[in-house]
This record gives sequence, structure tokens and C-alpha cells, in this order.
Amino acid sequence: MTPPQLDPNQIAKPEIIPSWRDQITRWWSEFKIQTRLLVAVTLIVSVMTSAVTFWAVNSIQQEARLNDTRYGRDLGILLAADVAPLVAQGDYSQVAEFSQEFYNRSSSIRYMLYADSDGEIYYGIPYTAPPVNSALALRRRMQLPPSYAQSKEPLVRQHATPDGTVADVFVPLAYQEKYLGVLAIGINPNPTVVASAALTRNVTVAVFVAIWVMVILGGVFNALTITQPIKELVLGVKKIAAGDFKQRIDLPFGGELGELISSFNEMAERLEVYEEHNIEELTAQKAKLETLVSTIADGAILLDPQMRIILVNPAAQRLFNWEGMPVLGGNALYYLPAAVTERLTCPLFQAASGESEGGEFRVTLREPNQRTLRILLATVLDGRDTPKGIAITVQDITRETELNEAKSQFISNVSHELRTPLFNIKSIIETIQEFGNNLPVESQQEFLMTANQETDRLTRLVNDVLDLARLESGRSYQFEAIDLSQAIEQTLRTYQLNAQNKGISLVKESTPELPLIRGNYDLLLQVFTNLVGNALKFTPEGGKVTIRAYHLHPQADLAAQAVRIEVADTGMGIAPEDQPKIFERFVRVENRVHTLEGTGLGLCIVNDIVQKHESQIHVISEVGVGSTFWFDLPVHIPETLDVMLAEAATAKA
Repeated sequence: MTPPQLDPNQIAKPEIIPSWRDQITRWWSEFKIQTRLLVAVTLIVSVMTSAVTFWAVNSIQQEARLNDTRYGRDLGILLAADVAPLVAQGDYSQVAEFSQEFYNRSSSIRYMLYADSDGEIYYGIPYTAPPVNSALALRRRMQLPPSYAQSKEPLVRQHATPDGTVADVFVPLAYQEKYLGVLAIGINPNPTVVASAALTRNVTVAVFVAIWVMVILGGVFNALTITQPIKELVLGVKKIAAGDFKQRIDLPFGGELGELISSFNEMAERLEVYEEHNIEELTAQKAKLETLVSTIADGAILLDPQMRIILVNPAAQRLFNWEGMPVLGGNALYYLPAAVTERLTCPLFQAASGESEGGEFRVTLREPNQRTLRILLATVLDGRDTPKGIAITVQDITRETELNEAKSQFISNVSHELRTPLFNIKSIIETIQEFGNNLPVESQQEFLMTANQETDRLTRLVNDVLDLARLESGRSYQFEAIDLSQAIEQTLRTYQLNAQNKGISLVKESTPELPLIRGNYDLLLQVFTNLVGNALKFTPEGGKVTIRAYHLHPQADLAAQAVRIEVADTGMGIAPEDQPKIFERFVRVENRVHTLEGTGLGLCIVNDIVQKHESQIHVISEVGVGSTFWFDLPVHIPETLDVMLAEAATAKA
């Protein structure tokens, strides 16, 4: 069986044409924008030059054709005027002789034809009618418009020949107003103009081809001598930027390009040496930076534009309960608490796209415990103002929020407490002013006594507020060695008469020779005054108020010894559910069981003073049995002994 024959053209052409096409496409893609612009400008200039040249050639040829047409028209009119009388007389031999002589003298005349009134050609140069008329002879006629016989103007036409465009001029023959026929003359194109136009066209094509040959040769030269080394340099710079400092370029070029390659190799060598010498320092700096970030009290998180977590410090892990979770590299929106995600999703995407530079937001978390967070977003930009990431700072402002709420509540409570005595005093003054002497003396005395009580109440409130403000203002107090026995004795003397009037026993129970404690005498005296005053206020007649002071751990080291102070009463007591709140501002639990009034700031002041002495006040109480408030104060350590203990602790460490 004969195998099928394949056409070789069908095999070769599909492989060759795409290869050339791909080669040209690859070359063009390697050109820079400057080279492409140069090619485009060259193309435009060459096309415009060629267009102008061809336009000029066409204009010259058109002008030459017009000149040929005018020449043929004038020549035809002149010849027709000379031969018309001879045609009218029928002297055709004289017409032929005259025409032949005229034809021989002019090289511009291509042909001369004579036709009768019916359009039949009877004589022509180089054509003439057949000598014998027969039925088989070919008769040639001129096809002219029907109205041509009445026209007196020559008719001009043109037709193309291999030698150029020939102008055909048809001149009517008329003698004494009688139409005799038509004289047709063909005028050859001007040979000089034709040769000039051809030469101009050929020169233009040659210049066009020469320009593009130069452009192509220049592009090839540029690719071989400049583009290739520059590509090598660009590739080397990219590798250097990627951290490959071992990159070198080995091309045999001289001149400025050779200097550039040499400078590049020298730069790469220096960078390699610099990297080797400074890698340890960079590592140390990185470790310092990571340590600094990890020790920041506020949470710090760094995200990339795709919301992936790049960096997170322990504070942020603690605030968002991320301890032990592999959050690095994960999407932050999947790990953030639901309340934070809901609040920050839109701002995060706006910051990542560059629509905003960040912002400040507050979010309240309720699990695992209620906290208020301040979250700051800041867009990280590169040198071209392009977003490269998002820096998130997280601050726990729960305490700050609580303080602001407490401040607002404090102002509200003070305003309320001030309003009541001021209103009572104002009412009394208005009553006395309005009724005057019409009031009985007893009523006047009662009003004045009430006003005096309200003034005392207002004074106590103002003093307590001032004391509390002074304690919370951060003012520093001087602490020194104090004998608590003196402060206790002074408190007993102050309230002894008040206790006797109420039928309450006020006693002191103290171990002999109490050690000196470290504290502020005036502040501790205020603590004793408030505690004893409250005990007397809430203890009924026949009750007992006791101040106890005793030495704790007398056999231990001096630094571990303390003095415990207790103020106990047999009063009405405090319910267990109310005990945690009694040290808050303006809390008066006693109003539930009796009508005694107070500012509600006494125990709050006591608590602040005890805390300034680095201690904590406690309460033990039972309704109907009584209450006991107690706290411990450290024993005073002399300066010399303090120094000795510090040195001993240092040596032990």
C-alpha cells in the first residue's frame, strides 16, 4: 500500500511563520518605552515625508496633463482651421499631405484621425481607411455625443497607455457654418515630466526603505551593545535587592558602560562584606526591638493589607485571650472578639485600601469579664504613600472609665447633698424674713437651731469633700515614727464627754509599751476620729465602744512586726450584703435601720488613709451584735537598721 503523500508546504509554513512572529513579538516586548516612541516617531515622519512626496509628484503630473491638454486643444483648433477649407472642397490628398507634414514636425502628436459628419473615419495617421471598400472590410467610427455636432468647442478626454496618459482632443470641422466632421488628435505625455515623477517616486521609496533599515540596524546594535548589558545590570540589582550580595556581572565592555559594571561589582562586594560584619548587630537590634514591643504595657498588633497578623505582643494576647493560640499568619478578623470584629471590620478595610489613615474606637467586652478597650488604628505607608499594613494599639481603659463614672457620680452626689441643707437654710431664712416678729420666740429659736444644724451638716460635708479631694490629689505626706498611744488618748479625750452624754462606755485596750509605727500622725488621728465617731453614732445607750491596739509577732524580725488597731462597738451592725459597699462614696447603709444622717464619706476617707499607709481596712459585723473595724500598721524601722537589712538582703541574693 502506497503511503499518503504530504504537501511539504503544508508542513513547513505553519512552523516557520509562527516562529518569525514569536521572534518579532519577543523583540518588541524587550524594547523600552523610549525605543517604542522612537520607532513610532520614525514611522510617522517617514509616512508624512512619503505622503508629501507622492502628493507633490501627483501635483506635478496633474499639472503636466493640464499642459498637455491645453497644448492639444490649441493645436487641434489651429489644425482644424487650416484643413477645414480643404475638407469642404474635397481635396483629401492635400489634407493628407498637410497632416503628414504637421505630424512629422511634432513629436508630441501620437495620432491624427479625420471622420466625416457621420463619425466614419476616412483618414488617420498612423491609421488610414482601407483602399478597397467591401462588405468584409472593417469600418471604424468615432462614438461622440449626439449634441457634439452643434457644439463649437473641442472635446477633451484622456486614456491610459503603457507609456503614460494620452490626452484625446476632438475638434469639430466646420466651414461657413457647415459641420464637416471631426478632427481627433492624441497628445503624448511630456517625457521629461514622466521621467522626473518616476525618479522622484523611486527616490522616495529608497529613502523610506533606507530610514527603516537604519532604524532596524540601530535597534539591533542597541540590543547587542547596550540593552543586553543593561538587562544584566537590572537582573543583578534585583538580586542585590533580594539579598543575594554574591551577585557579580562579568561582561567585556569598556568606556562608561564598563565603569558602570565595575562599580556595580564593587558595590556588591562591599554589601557582602557589610552583611557579614553586621549580621550579628542586626540580629541584636531585632532582638531589642522584639523585647521592647513585648514589654509595652499596651497591646500592639501589626497586620498586612490582607488582614493577616504579622506581629502581636503579650499584652495584646492577654487582652484578647490569645495565649497559646497560633494567631500569627492568621486572619485577624477570625481571632478578634465578636464585638471588636463588628466594630472594626469596615475601618480596617478602609485603612488597608488607603481610604483612611486610621482612627480611635472604644469597644466594651463582656466576656470573660467586662472591660473597656480603646483601639487605635494607624495605616503604615511606604515611601510612595502606598498602604503596606495596619498598626493596632489596644489600651485597657476599664479603670479610667470607672474613674470617670465615679467622678460623675461623685459630682452628682455632692450636688444632691449640698442641695438639701441649702434648701432648708434658705426656707428658714425666707420664713423668718417674711413673718418676722409675728413668729413666737420658741418658733424662732427652733428655726435658728435647725439652720445651725443644717450649717454644721453643710460644713461637715464640705470638710469631708475637701479631705477626700486632698487624699486623692496625689499629694505627698511625710511619714515618720509615731506613738499610737498618744493618738488613741487624744481621740478618747475628744469623744469621752459625748460618750458619757449618750450613756456609752468608751474604753481602751492596749498592750503595754507599743512599738513605734511608721505613719502620718494627723491622718491616723483622722482615722480614729471617724471610726470612733461612727461607732458612737450607731451604738445605743448602754452600749460599749472599744479601741484596741496590740503588737503582732513581737518575736519575729522587725520588718515582719506590726501593730493591729481595732475599733469595736456593740451597735446595730451591718448586714453582710452591705459590707462590701460601706467604703464607697456617699453610701449610708445606716439609713435602712435608723434615721441618723451623715455625709457617707467618712469610711471612704478612712479607707484612702489606710491605703496610703500601705495597709487595708477590714470589717466584721453582725446585725444586732455590733461591728469591728481593724487594720495593721508596720513597725517603724530606724534608718541605720533599714540600711543594714537592705545590705543583708542584697548579699543573700
